[in-house]
Amino acid sequence: MRKKLKIWIEAMRLRTLPVSLSGVLMAIGIAVWQNHFKWMPAVLCLVFALLAQVVSNFANEYYDFKHGADKKGRVGPRRGVTEGDIKPVTLRNATYATLALACAVGCALIPYGGWQLVPVGVLIAVFALAYSAGPYPLSYHGLGELTVFVFYGIVPVFFSYYVIAGRIDALAVLGGITIGFMGVNVLLVNNYRDMDDDIDAGKRTAVVIFGRKLAAVAYLFNGFMAIAMLSPLWLIIYLNKNMPVWTYAVPALYLMLHVVTWIKLMRRQGAALNPLLGATARNMLIFTILMLVAFVM
Repeated sequence: MRKKLKIWIEAMRLRTLPVSLSGVLMAIGIAVWQNHFKWMPAVLCLVFALLAQVVSNFANEYYDFKHGADKKGRVGPRRGVTEGDIKPVTLRNATYATLALACAVGCALIPYGGWQLVPVGVLIAVFALAYSAGPYPLSYHGLGELTVFVFYGIVPVFFSYYVIAGRIDALAVLGGITIGFMGVNVLLVNNYRDMDDDIDAGKRTAVVIFGRKLAAVAYLFNGFMAIAMLSPLWLIIYLNKNMPVWTYAVPALYLMLHVVTWIKLMRRQGAALNPLLGATARNMLIFTILMLVAFVM
């Protein structure tokens, strides 16, 4: 029983879940800071975001197996369906069952955000699958990073804030762009590590198209752009003096962790890159948690 549970936890890819969690935390922080916070839609947004990412992770593993992109003994983390630990049909059924659960949670948000959330939810569901599935899987055609930027950055922050606060705000857009840049870096590390396997499988990720050197430059650039996008916030804090002084240390801490992780990225190869996937997601989560604390205070 414990072994089966471990296999399914691996399939959920817990190291990547901070990507979806961070977007909602950023929205919650902004809503609290502006005195527009409501706890029930905030909890529902968190649950929906996590379920949507699990759907995407399950679908990615299942359809990568179907496309032959994952092989036994791969450099990256173990894949249960590839190694024969999970039956393909079981993982497929789990994918769509989790999708149905995410849709149910999404419907519970309609009283807070209105029926206009329905097309947004449909798009999220479609792109969660289209990342790896369908006649034109996005991750196989260099569009994975763009998908992550939009659906793990802009969309969760902007719409979570809209549902929680009942209004729209430019700061939520900037926060979404910030989270988008950080989230793209998690995918970049993954594809940086898997480049050789992806070439063999005919999977044309952005790293395959542009090469590891440019991918490493993009990784470093994304971290600095993420912080730069919130420059209006730093200015507001300075002018209004309504947040703790240590808030200014949050972007500095993130950039320090980011540069350290980037240096390791440049120096490592193969399986040694695996911890950097979690480190990149960790840096992102640390930033959003500290920002949440600052917003609350």
